[in-house]
Amino acid sequence: MCLGIPGKIIEFIDSPGLRMCKVDFGGVVRQVCIETIPEAKIGDYTIVHAGFALSLLSEEEAMLSLEALQELAIAEQQFDQERQAGSGE
Repeated sequence: MCLGIPGKIIEFIDSPGLRMCKVDFGGVVRQVCIETIPEAKIGDYTIVHAGFALSLLSEEEAMLSLEALQELAIAEQQFDQERQAGSGE
């Protein structure tokens, strides 16, 4: 299974070879290869997997994806708490 995380392009990086940028994932900034989407601009949102930008998406789509990931994390935490309570830990 592949999980692409949305992030906001905040800076392009001058580097020989592949086109690179910095992407902000809610306060965590990572270098990302942006070679596959040459039309990308600063302020655009992109889906990133394993350090590679896969596609652009709207801010609305990015926010919806981030909300869904947050809800999933909350559900997983609640499941773990219920499982621990049921096992007597």
